[in-house]
Amino acid sequence: MAARDALQARLEQGIDQLGLRLPADAVPRLLDYQMLLERWNATYNLTAVRDPAEMITRHLLDSLAILPYVQGATLADLGTGPGLPGIVLAIAAPGREILLVDSNGKKVRFLREAIRSLKLEGVRALQSRVEDVEGQYDCVTARAFASLADMLGWGGQLLAPDGIWLAMKGKRPDDELPGIPPGFAVRGTHELAVPGLPAERHLLVIGRTSAKLVDGAGPGDALH
Repeated sequence: MAARDALQARLEQGIDQLGLRLPADAVPRLLDYQMLLERWNATYNLTAVRDPAEMITRHLLDSLAILPYVQGATLADLGTGPGLPGIVLAIAAPGREILLVDSNGKKVRFLREAIRSLKLEGVRALQSRVEDVEGQYDCVTARAFASLADMLGWGGQLLAPDGIWLAMKGKRPDDELPGIPPGFAVRGTHELAVPGLPAERHLLVIGRTSAKLVDGAGPGDALH
């Protein structure tokens, strides 16, 4: 229990530094997810991050940092891997329908076990290539999944007309901006400060160019 207490303290401190208010049961559920990932990772190699404390920082807090920008009733997380940021967002802000997409079979098996054991309502996992996924979503997330050109080229059809695409990147990807396909435009670039993580993190908010923009829209604002 001492180890879990230390991880809980690290997580709670990070959540506080991010300025987030989460449901009362979110912290224990996030820790349950981290422990499940740690257990499966020993056998299935789902993530290169193996230290539990680093998982708190590099997986949980890194995913939570985009929470203020998430909007809408439906979300698709592309190239989700072991559920990042999708499962973290499902725990931190329950109530929306979330589709977790990955082409890797062992990762999808882990996702389905996590959904079952954590009792995540409205969340489902799909083993598929992004270009074969159907439907449209109010919010699409992608964490270091591919270049902006590739991610929008493969999955741009999944973004609802008034939806937003949240592309999680390390360094600011200025060199990728010319590759954004026609019909999409960057609405905002945000530098994220992930507690305990010295590396750069940026979030690009992308929308369809046909959608009407609202001047001064910020985190959590509906961009209709």
